[in-house]
Amino acid sequence: MSFGLYTIGTIILIAGVIYVCHLAHMPSHWVAAIAIVLLGAGIMGAVNNTRQKDPN
Repeated sequence: MSFGLYTIGTIILIAGVIYVCHLAHMPSHWVAAIAIVLLGAGIMGAVNNTRQKDPN
C-alpha cells in the first residue's frame, strides 16, 4: 500500500513539473529528461522507504 502511495505521489509531482515546464515554454526534450529523472528518483525513494528490513 505504501509503495502505491509513493507511486501516486511521484506521478502527481511529475505531472505538475511537466505542466510548469510547458507554461515556461521549455523544449520538449528537456521536459522528457526531467520527467525521467523524477520517475527514477521517485521509484528509488519508494523502494527505499517501503522495503522490509532484514531481521538479522
